[in-house]
Amino acid sequence: MMTDLLFRPLTLGAIRLDHRVVMAPLTRMRSRQPGDVPQPLNAEYYGQRASRGGLIIAEATDITEQARGYPGAPGIYTPEQIEGWRGVAEAIHAKGGHLFIQIWHTGRISHSSMQPGGALPVAPSPVAAPGNHMDIRFNAVPFETPRELDEAEIATIVGQFRQAALNARAAGADGVEIHSANGYLIDQFLQDSTNRRTDRYGGSIENRARFQLEIVDAVAAAIGADRVGIRISPWGSFNGMKDSDPGALFDHVTAELGRRGLAYLHVVEPRADQSSDVNALDPNAPDAASRFKSRFGGPLIAAGGFTPESAAAALAGGEVDAVAFGRLFIANPDLPERIRRGAGFNRYDRATFYGGDARGYVDYPALDAAA
Repeated sequence: MMTDLLFRPLTLGAIRLDHRVVMAPLTRMRSRQPGDVPQPLNAEYYGQRASRGGLIIAEATDITEQARGYPGAPGIYTPEQIEGWRGVAEAIHAKGGHLFIQIWHTGRISHSSMQPGGALPVAPSPVAAPGNHMDIRFNAVPFETPRELDEAEIATIVGQFRQAALNARAAGADGVEIHSANGYLIDQFLQDSTNRRTDRYGGSIENRARFQLEIVDAVAAAIGADRVGIRISPWGSFNGMKDSDPGALFDHVTAELGRRGLAYLHVVEPRADQSSDVNALDPNAPDAASRFKSRFGGPLIAAGGFTPESAAAALAGGEVDAVAFGRLFIANPDLPERIRRGAGFNRYDRATFYGGDARGYVDYPALDAAA
């Protein structure tokens, strides 16, 4: 079968994979409250989805209280959070798997109810995102106009990303993925619809990429470039994002990232609708992986509406080195084995994706349990 291509080994920096079916980072908003602490339920969830030689990229994780943007998302800046992540790492390693924790700052995609002292969210420029978000109680609220960061604060956030990476390693993670996609803080600096600055962090593509690259360099210096991945979303419109010349922007970004010897580049394909179960993939969207793989020069993971068959075809064509699956992994804890056997898939329940308890989280049956 063509899907056999998914079960060839692959080296990503410091880790060696037995297969190329990667679990994508998926926000589930089920940390213990108060404190945003990973709990035994989270360890059970990730342990169910771990496989020998497989890679799990854990959900986006706040680097500090100011980074918070979603109620119930975990953090990695307190001793209790680090200890909670240690339980997750142990559950994954017990199955022979690997763990990278995705670290983020949500920037303007937040609300003052989740910010220290009820302050406004922060961003490169005071440009509000369109539409509604949620407050600390999951109520729909309009996005607020964020406060512009000054250069000293930018330097502080770079240091917080560095410390989050050290904390992840202390918790037992094999590495970190820097979240530079989907309209969150780093992406807000990259794209000119949200970055209106006139200092050295705004204006030219080189200036707008400065914040991202400073973070990458700081994290790589702290834990080793071979334990650092990064996720980008070229041409992505999620969270109201847009750039006047995204091709030129991400040509520069991927080339610069490629010079740094990272474990991998993780690309979200712009063709996929992240919020719908019925919309077909956009056939007119650019193919990001094939464009940026040669510019990056290292291993590339792609995500966005893949099936096992289309993933295998992308591998066969040399466009990608591994494929990250999201919704399929939510509903199928043993996804790699199902693909290997050519078995069917459980259906996922979107209503249980964000927040809640064990339902729709750890109760999807594995093949052996279903049998």
